This record gives sequence, structure tokens and C-alpha cells, in this order.
Amino acid sequence: MAVLRLLALFLIFFLISTAALPEVKVQEAKDEPFVGVNIGTDISNLLPPAQLVSFLQQQKVTHIRLYDADPDILKALSKSKIRVIISVPNNQILGIGSSNTTAANWINRNVAAFYPDTFITTVAVGDEVLTTVPSLSSMLMPAIEALYSALVASNLHTKIKISTPHASNIILDPFPPSQAYFNETLSPVIAQLLKFLSRTNSPLMMNMYPYYVFMQNKGVVPLDNSLFKPLTPSKEMVDPNTLLHYTNVLDATIDSAYSSMKNLNASDILVLVTETGWPSKGDSKEPYATIDNADTYNSNLIKHVLDRSGTPLHPEVTSSVYIYELFNEDLRTSPISEANWGLFYANTTPAYLLHVSGSGEFLANDTTNQTFCVAMDGVDGKTLQTALDWACGPGRANCSEIQPGESCYSPNNVKNHASYAFDSYYEKQGRAAGSCDFKGVAIITTTDPSHGACVFPGSKIISNRTDTVVNSTNATSGVDTLRFVGTRPLKDGWGVVFGIMSYLYILWLSVS
Repeated sequence: MAVLRLLALFLIFFLISTAALPEVKVQEAKDEPFVGVNIGTDISNLLPPAQLVSFLQQQKVTHIRLYDADPDILKALSKSKIRVIISVPNNQILGIGSSNTTAANWINRNVAAFYPDTFITTVAVGDEVLTTVPSLSSMLMPAIEALYSALVASNLHTKIKISTPHASNIILDPFPPSQAYFNETLSPVIAQLLKFLSRTNSPLMMNMYPYYVFMQNKGVVPLDNSLFKPLTPSKEMVDPNTLLHYTNVLDATIDSAYSSMKNLNASDILVLVTETGWPSKGDSKEPYATIDNADTYNSNLIKHVLDRSGTPLHPEVTSSVYIYELFNEDLRTSPISEANWGLFYANTTPAYLLHVSGSGEFLANDTTNQTFCVAMDGVDGKTLQTALDWACGPGRANCSEIQPGESCYSPNNVKNHASYAFDSYYEKQGRAAGSCDFKGVAIITTTDPSHGACVFPGSKIISNRTDTVVNSTNATSGVDTLRFVGTRPLKDGWGVVFGIMSYLYILWLSVS
């Protein structure tokens, strides 16, 4: 009996001590994932620093990334509690990497002069240096080490991290993730960097854009996978080596970074996504740069991070992300999409409203979660008519309002009538996944298609709900909601672990 009891106790202790020891460090409560924003300044009328900080607070933004170390903005951020990544521009890397004195002066001028009143969390050394300015590659690590030494001298090295953002194309063969590896010509620098990041407990910064993955691999990567849309199992991407299922491109890209690091014997570094987003407008060569796709991507991205579900390879840790970007940068040149990645225009008017239930007023979020189903542009009339006939017939959509003399009959064209019928069917199906398709001729939009006296079904339903729906912002502030990731249900291996522990505990009681 005593032996069995001791064995049960030993197994319980073993399971507790080993279950939470994956290769990548487990996320602690203080490191809970967040959504931040990048702030570019190629804007003709950028808000003055004080107004910018006030706007950030109004939008419940708690983390930002700057592409420089603008002293006026850093001063305005004082006492705001907004966490900020400051950056060393690429054109300053050579000087800093060549001189410890220059590095020390940079830290004194841009970090020590503002910290801790301004909550600087990280220094980003350059941006995509290895791929955009390869001539500086040999100076990247000397600059990073020199800046770190300056932080040590200022006794700030335990409070402020140092890293450098990379373009995702430093990773070759990113799918399947298990086969991914860093570009071998860059490996010497990356290997040094990973040793530094591990030693200083700093993140690997990666700029990851599923938009570009989709645009460069159309026909291979489905749009839904890029937008975090719900997928049927047949549309999930499967890694044949691990048999892990991927429902979105971003998770697969993050896991490709983890696999690439593992190939260089680095397994304790977290990935921080320093840029990701989707453009809301493009030219004729970028038909998928639309407001609806931008809203869908960024809304689902925020949900994904706040759900704290991790990735298939590392469900125990969720990467924080910085959305690119806060404002449209109107001074950017072609293509048109370059100037249209922002969530807001420079005058703080939203470029579009996000739809993230439960996140309150964070980043111009439409808490009504209002969506509509309409006919896509460019579809021929015959195909639309077939879909319209099905919606009003077997689909049992309410098509009475598009009959002659009724409020939605005009304009009398197949696209208008089809849009009304599609939206009616979509609402009757409870906006279920797949209910706005009609063989590929319909699209979900956040723009109310109602016009004049014609009120679309989705708009009617929202107006009827207004008096009964309790806005989630009444229960919690935007900042608190961003932290709504501290608790989550038991999942993955932990359910099994605690099941075994319960059994062993019963066994222990039975033999005591």
C-alpha cells in the first residue's frame, strides 16, 4: 500500500513539473499577448504629438511602434503608460556599429532621457536590414551589441529589450512550417542574433503579411485562409510532417519562424509580429485590397490574439502583433495600396470600422458587429440572375421588397435585386459561415447597402436589436478588455494531465 501511494505521489509531481515545459518559453501573465499599432509619419498633416497621444488614449491603444525616436512624441507620451518601441533608422546603423561612444550617446539621448516617464519597452535596430540593405548586414550585430552595452551602462538592460525586425522572406520554404529554414546566406548573422536574443530574453521581430502571401500565391493559398475566416476541414492546410492543421496563413508563418530557429538550435525565443495588416484600397492589379477584406483581416486578427490560442506548433504561447498601421500615409507613392494600410485617415476619421465583439471601443470598433451580404462587382448578369432565382425560390429569401412598386425595386437591375435577396437569405441563416457565397458571386460587407427608402434586411435587424443588446463597453473598459486573455479554459495536453492527476489522486486515497 505504501509503495503504491508513493508511486502515485511521484507521478503527480512528475506531471506537474513537466507538463508545462515546452521548448518555447511559456507565456506568463505579465507577458499576455496584445495588439499594438505602427505609426508611420509619411503624412501631410500628422497630428501634433500631444493630440496624437490623446487620440491613442481615446482609441484604447496601449502599445505602439515608432520608426524613429522622435523626441517630441516621446515627450508627449510621458506619464501616458502607453508602451512604445523606438527605432534606430537604417541610416544610423553604420555609425552606431562603428562606435561605442555613438551608441552610448544614442541611448542617452533617446532612451535614458525619457525613461521611465515614457514607457519605452524595446529598441528596434533598423528595419528589414538583411533583405533591404544587405550592405549593412555585417554591421547589424555590432550595432545591437553596442546599444546593449550602453543599456547595461545605464542599468536599463533588464527593463528594455533590443532586437531587429525582419521581412518574412528571410525564411525559405515557409510551408509546410516544419520544413522552413532561414536563407543560408543570412545564417551567419541570424545565428549570432539568435544567441543574443536568447541571452537577453528578447523576441525575434518579424514583419508578416498574409496579404502578400495570398497575392503571390493565388490559386494555391485561398483567400479565406489569409483572412482568418472559418474553414471546413477540407480547406485547412496540413503539415504532412507533423499532421498539424493550419486554419490561417499567419499561424503557419509564425510556426515557420519557430522551425527555422530550431534548425539553428534556438528553441527559447518568442516571435513578436512587428508588422501585419491588410490594405483597404488598391489599383486594378490589387483587387483584393478592399475595405471589407481589410476589416475582415484586422478584426479577425485581433480576435485571434485576444483568444490566446497560440499556433498549432506552440499552442502554449500567443504572439503579440502590431497592426500596420494607425494612419493612411498619403505621401506614399505607387502602388495605391502603399498609402492605404491605415485604420484611420490623418484627420482621425476611421478608414473603416473594425468588427470585434468584446473589445469595446478599441481602434474604432463597431460593437454592433453589423455585416451584410451583397452581390460582388464584375459578375455577369446571367450568373447573378441564376443566384437571385435560387435565393428567392429554394432559398426562401424574402424578395417582396424588390417587386415592382416596392421600396427596393429601384434601381431596377439584377445586381441591386440580387444584393437584397442575398442579404435576406444571409440574415435568415443567422449570418452562418458559408451563407454568403452563392457559388462565389456574393461577398460580406460592413457597409450598409440601404439607400433612400430601401432598408436592407440586415439593417432592419440591427435597428430592432438596438434597444435590447447590451454593449460590452458598459461592462469593461477598452484597456481592460485588451487584457481579457488572462484566463482561458483547459486545453490541449492539460486536460489529459489533470485527468490523469485526478485518477492518481483517487488511487492515492484508495490505498491510504
